[in-house]
Amino acid sequence: MKNLCILSILIAALSASNLMAFDLQGHRGARGLMPENTLPAFARALSIGVSTLEFDTAITKDNIVVISHNRGLDKTLTRGPDTKWIKKSILIRNLTFQQLQQYDVGRLDPDSRAASRFGKQKSVDQTKIPSLQQVFDLIRESGNKKVKFNIETKIDPSKPGESLNPEKFVKVLLKIIENNAMVARVSIQSFDWRTLQFVQKINTDINTVYLTAQQRWLNNVKSVDGRASIWTAGFNLDDHQGNVGKLIKAAGGKVWSPFYGDLTPTLIKQAHLEGLLVVPWTVNDESAMETLIKLGVDGIISDYPDRLRKVMQLNGLKLPPATPVTP
Repeated sequence: MKNLCILSILIAALSASNLMAFDLQGHRGARGLMPENTLPAFARALSIGVSTLEFDTAITKDNIVVISHNRGLDKTLTRGPDTKWIKKSILIRNLTFQQLQQYDVGRLDPDSRAASRFGKQKSVDQTKIPSLQQVFDLIRESGNKKVKFNIETKIDPSKPGESLNPEKFVKVLLKIIENNAMVARVSIQSFDWRTLQFVQKINTDINTVYLTAQQRWLNNVKSVDGRASIWTAGFNLDDHQGNVGKLIKAAGGKVWSPFYGDLTPTLIKQAHLEGLLVVPWTVNDESAMETLIKLGVDGIISDYPDRLRKVMQLNGLKLPPATPVTP
């Protein structure tokens, strides 16, 4: 009887731990509600209450880490100093931070596909691409001492001239993270696993998140003619019986972040057996959120953190605190 009581206590403690651990990540801040990857988006996510802010980084000509999903200015959401939508993308690597501040990313081009997808996104004119330092400053202003950061490096191994090389990119990024004493609150993610290998080599205190997609529009883990994908830093899926969890474990990863449409119950179980956390992207449908939660994922990345909170609450998951702040 005593052993049963102890077992019951352990199960209850484990369940409580799992409830606290579920990771509610606001994709690009709160992309469905505010201009993506901007201070207004991060402020909105904090005001809703997220456990992690997910966003993307690029590096300017003068080596300032900035928040941008693309290596170049996005024509669907960027207006120039003349207030007109830009006609041609400009590499962020070719602009200084001061030059970058001349562009407005506060609304979507109404004629773009993105505008039709995100009809609830609120426009905030005169919004600029922020630096990572400005994001950290906003967090301090909010008083939130627990929210984490899932930072993606935007590097494409097939287009090496469009960004710093992986090692230099990582060193510039880690410097700003370390200078702000944010190491314990940061994870670094990438489709280009070379980035993650350098992170693991330079600072072992930072978790690495291995992004994957196995779709027609991108398959960054598929072996080609028996060789490793150019995205996987020399690690070959064929060497691991086609098991992505084993592949990521071999690469030294702690977290697997797959496109949610690729997931199956078997794949989630395999990843957990390898000791990996599973945090899929980008889940905006509430029924899909609920299905994934019931399948045992460890977190979800969503453009709509408000929707995810609702589903989490209905499923008895602990919600992160809201910390309202004005950008």
